[in-house]
Amino acid sequence: MSKHAAINTFGRSANPAFTRNFGNTHNDIPLSERMTLDGAVNKTGILLSLCFGGAFIGWNIPQLMIPGAIIGFILALVTIFRSPAKAGSTAPLYALSQGIFLGGITMVFEAQFPGIAMQALALTFGILATLLVCYKSGLILPTQNFRLMLVSAIGGIMLLYLVNFVMSFFGSTLSFLTSNSPMSIGVSLIITGVAALSLVLDFDFIEEGAEKGLPKYMEWYGAFSLMVTLIWLYLEILRLLAKIRSR
Repeated sequence: MSKHAAINTFGRSANPAFTRNFGNTHNDIPLSERMTLDGAVNKTGILLSLCFGGAFIGWNIPQLMIPGAIIGFILALVTIFRSPAKAGSTAPLYALSQGIFLGGITMVFEAQFPGIAMQALALTFGILATLLVCYKSGLILPTQNFRLMLVSAIGGIMLLYLVNFVMSFFGSTLSFLTSNSPMSIGVSLIITGVAALSLVLDFDFIEEGAEKGLPKYMEWYGAFSLMVTLIWLYLEILRLLAKIRSR
């Protein structure tokens, strides 16, 4: 599984909230069995810890990078399309396996560009914190037009990655995606921006789900959605920094 295929995977599943339908408040669910904001935050912390643990393994055993990416891909598909209610079981395994993949690929980038790992990590969590503040303060509102814009942008990005992946089998690539030209860097900036703004939809998904009293398992599903977006964002930042530093 190539690097671009893995990134395509993350981008495709970055926002399961795009197709959500909350409906009415689930009054028939006992309070103890309803999704809460604190519960989703705690479960996000668990997934982040597992991801970092997996990254430590992948960094030291990079041979596990490809198996980790494949397992994570399968688990993401199962969680999104087959068993959202089983996210409590699949999401931790997803975070661990993708952590292994991230650790391995980060080690490869770090060997070429020393210091890039800490830069990418700092930027990822800096963007996360900034957008969370913007969302909570109302500076960025996930309106219907906002959602439609992001859906269209992500769809276009995934189509480009798919075309690039297919072209790679014939010994060619889309240069504006893979080179270090000014145009390619500009494209990466746009893609990184789209990935970052997708976090707003995840915040909204979690908050609205708690307000509507969705089932408890949706805490894991919301945390999973946020993790997928963060992984996508981190990979895009890593690629962007590598392009800039290779010039």
